[in-house]
Amino acid sequence: MTRTLSASAQVARDPSLKDKDLAALQAIAQMAVNVELFTIPLYMTSLYSIQGMHAITGKGNDFYKGRLWPGAKTSANPKTANEQAFNIVFSVFIQEMLHLQMAANMATVVGVKAPMFTGAPLQDEINGWTCYGPDKSVVPGIIDLKDTIAHEDVAVNVGPLSKDIVRLFLAIEQPEDKARINIKPGKVKDYFPKAPFDDWEEGQPLPLFGTIGWMYQCYYDYLSLPYSDGTTLWDKAFTDTAKQNDLFNSFSSPGHPMREFMGFETTIATTDKAIAFQQMVDMMDAITDQGEGSEIKKRPMMLQAVKPKYQPSDTALRADYPSYNDKGVQIPSADAVARFANDAKDHYERFQEVLDLLPQVETWTQWLARVGQWTAKDLMTADYDPANPYGLPTPDETAAALNAMNLPDKREESHKLLSQAIIGAIAGVTKVLDEYWNPPASGPVLFPFPSMAGSGDRMSIAWAVLGRTPDLSIGLAPVIADKLYHACQGLDLDGAGANSCAEVTIFHTCRGSNLCHAQGGCGFVQPTTGGGNCGSAVVARSGGAVVGGGCGRPDPTLYSAPSDNKCGGFGGCAVPISAAQLFPEKGFMQLYDFVPATDQAPGKGGWSSEPIGVLNYRKGEKVHDVAYRAYREVMKNRHKTVPEKPPAADPLRLVFPPST
Repeated sequence: MTRTLSASAQVARDPSLKDKDLAALQAIAQMAVNVELFTIPLYMTSLYSIQGMHAITGKGNDFYKGRLWPGAKTSANPKTANEQAFNIVFSVFIQEMLHLQMAANMATVVGVKAPMFTGAPLQDEINGWTCYGPDKSVVPGIIDLKDTIAHEDVAVNVGPLSKDIVRLFLAIEQPEDKARINIKPGKVKDYFPKAPFDDWEEGQPLPLFGTIGWMYQCYYDYLSLPYSDGTTLWDKAFTDTAKQNDLFNSFSSPGHPMREFMGFETTIATTDKAIAFQQMVDMMDAITDQGEGSEIKKRPMMLQAVKPKYQPSDTALRADYPSYNDKGVQIPSADAVARFANDAKDHYERFQEVLDLLPQVETWTQWLARVGQWTAKDLMTADYDPANPYGLPTPDETAAALNAMNLPDKREESHKLLSQAIIGAIAGVTKVLDEYWNPPASGPVLFPFPSMAGSGDRMSIAWAVLGRTPDLSIGLAPVIADKLYHACQGLDLDGAGANSCAEVTIFHTCRGSNLCHAQGGCGFVQPTTGGGNCGSAVVARSGGAVVGGGCGRPDPTLYSAPSDNKCGGFGGCAVPISAAQLFPEKGFMQLYDFVPATDQAPGKGGWSSEPIGVLNYRKGEKVHDVAYRAYREVMKNRHKTVPEKPPAADPLRLVFPPST
């Protein structure tokens, strides 16, 4: 351990103060979760404002050969300023997710039963992000920028990558020595509180810490508080039943075969109190070293601000995050390059590099102002096959849809819709995280892996359509109880197949965030028995003609049909369904009709699902076409007639890229 206990935290205290001190410790633990979560939509918004295009790729998959979609991605050989800036900000963005995981794991170990990822102080009750805005100046829990010299004019707001935005990032990540100099004379007394906070009472706001590093110093000081009875606050706080989750150092083949960080643990071993304490402190050191380089005494000869033990393994990153070209052939890992090439530098240094690159970086705002509108040539490479063997929307159709959403009479409508699509995608993560560390009685929940990528895709599209900052504050209308929502255009079970699209309140990017019956989309099917997960690793399955009762199928597994899953989490992801989404394999689907729940046939969300037959689907078949075939069968079971063919794809479905 490298931390030094503050002098104020070395004096033995009256044991009667333990409950108060524990409340303060748990408040700091939740504040650490808040601070790490606060950075993620903020950094993500600017990250995806960087102009760039990407192909839809996957192992052995050439469905989308020659096609491009709006949205920059990591580069294994970054040459342009855009590629370099994207790689750098991406590397910070991913580490903030690591920090969020570790903050939540630490919180449960000190007795926070359910770390909160939704609600105040960052969001309102409808998932609008209230912590950002042109009139906001407070970095939650850390500092009011109006009290600073260098950042007094900087708003705590989302926006395209720009000088003021990077200045905000630097203010968030600045080390203590720079922060103290930056605070106005007479205001320093309002920051860097000494632990324990003797004037603080449970339920009151915590003092502002001044820097993220000082927050973790106070966290450490509270953990270590001694009492005159010979115990410490750690003795009281330690929770050996704490829920721990891990996305970074877990390993499972083939999806994530190696742990990323060989030098430290990203979960805490709750079987041994002394080991757990050491791991808590090591996590704090990892977070502050990666963010501020606080463990390194900065000297001109130092080439690395972050200790090697806190850097990821290049070998592991290449194994865990392989890249493929649009023909399905493996190529050097772009994510590994973006992270390993930058993770030796702390966040503060990385953002300084971005500041230097800014004059050469082009954002979507600037690109749209320069080119005027989209053309088909923007959306394809020289490898594009005009024969279009899978019947995908053409580059001309996609370009027309991108332009249509930016027509003068559509801009405000598009801005609200795309903003809410992003809010819903992020909420699909945060709502699941609320249960990820506090599982319901029904059992553990899976982390919604595709939601993070899907959130980025939707953020990219919002920028590429309008060149305008999405409004993350507006939130989503609450879901109406007992209403049977549908997943996409033309699939309304209460209508006649002519509705425009799914309601934005249930838009999502992962099966883990579809909340009820009939809300599943995309091409990554889930077993009707549950237990699957979304992603490009789809199990190969065999199939045949439509059959009933399970007889004659080489593979007896039944999967959920798009917009016809029997319950929440059992369907695919990505609602609404991209017009370019194809099934990567073939198989069979169980169809359901939905009837109002009764005492005899109880159901969730006011509905009970009834199996009515089996439908087969083919590799390379359009997901929405299959969804519409399933819809027609369900409507036939209801003795209702709907059009034979689905409606033509609307602009939103044309601009949304396929899930990967």
